[in-house]
Amino acid sequence: MAAAGGESSSQSVSDELFQNFYTEVKQIEKRDSVLTSKQQIDRLLRPGSSYFNLNPFEVLQIDPEATDEELKKRFRALSILVHPDKNQDDPERAQKAFEVVDKSYKLLLEPEQKKRAVDVIQAGKEYVEHMVKQKKKQLKKDGKPQDVEEDDPDMFRQAVYKQTMKLFAELEIKRKEREAKDMHERKRAREEEIEAAEKAKREREWQKNFEESRDGRVDSWRTFQTKGKRKEKKNRSFLKPPKVKMEQRE
Repeated sequence: MAAAGGESSSQSVSDELFQNFYTEVKQIEKRDSVLTSKQQIDRLLRPGSSYFNLNPFEVLQIDPEATDEELKKRFRALSILVHPDKNQDDPERAQKAFEVVDKSYKLLLEPEQKKRAVDVIQAGKEYVEHMVKQKKKQLKKDGKPQDVEEDDPDMFRQAVYKQTMKLFAELEIKRKEREAKDMHERKRAREEEIEAAEKAKREREWQKNFEESRDGRVDSWRTFQTKGKRKEKKNRSFLKPPKVKMEQRE
């Protein structure tokens, strides 16, 4: 019973940590929401952004549980902030940042894509919770205090953030691998199709040339035979037997 109570207590602490995580995320969002246009552009285009920006909630700095209306408001505010028209001193980078924001917003408008992103975040949280539980279990087995760094809400938040980014990155790598494989298969199929078409073309041309040359060969053979017969007939006309002279008797 004590063990069960311990697990329940651990789960309760974990839920509390997770709630603290989102509370802190909201505080960060509130702080970052007043970033200048340049700061937002720098955030969206920072080194490693190709992977950081895979999480649409991270891009828009909004809670996964936000309503559609809240999502719409956040998109409008952030898109205006990084829009090229508002950043004419650096329009190219502003355009790239705007495209990142626009892509994330459109992705979250699709229920299936939004669910996928939420599931990845949830998977990251569950993984960290599992690891924390395993660490505490091992410490208990070793007879040591069951204190881990993830007990600190800040450290727990960072662990979830890192694991979430890792999961998004792994999914993106797999997607690119599938895409590359599909492209290779399409290219190979196209090459085989072209090769088959060329082979069929060569066979048609060969057959056509054979038919045309056959007619010529037949005509030549007939002409040859006709000339041969005429020559043979002519030669026979000159091969007359010699006349036999009668001997005269005295």
